[in-house]
Amino acid sequence: MFKIQKATITNIPELCNLLDILFSQEVEFVPNRALQEEGLRTIIQSDTLGDIFVAKQKDKIVAMVNILYTYSTALGAKVAMLEDMVVEPKCRAQKIGSKLLSYVVEYLKEEGFKRVTLLTDGDNTQAHNFYEQNGFDVSTMVAYRKLL
Repeated sequence: MFKIQKATITNIPELCNLLDILFSQEVEFVPNRALQEEGLRTIIQSDTLGDIFVAKQKDKIVAMVNILYTYSTALGAKVAMLEDMVVEPKCRAQKIGSKLLSYVVEYLKEEGFKRVTLLTDGDNTQAHNFYEQNGFDVSTMVAYRKLL
């Protein structure tokens, strides 16, 4: 059994451990504890940037998802960006990720959000399958970025 809740400042070390797992498998990112701690702290302490949701088993965080908030001119409504979703490898295939994602989607609906968007590595078919099984559709939009 597990419990889902919003992350707190005291959770940052455990969240960094999960981000290390995630960023070690992603093509465009590398683990950097100092930057991860700063990013997590900024999001957790903000009332408007977003929220980080965690799944806990026996008081240990085994999954997380970072949700950032913005506003869409196309929809005239609040929208969210899903980032940094990761489940501890030994806890995968237990439906924790699906239940965490479902919880977050319901939370966003209740808060009046009209869309949630996410990015995955192009070759991460496991993630693609997971999100499609959880009701997400592939967008025709193409992501571009410019590091500043």
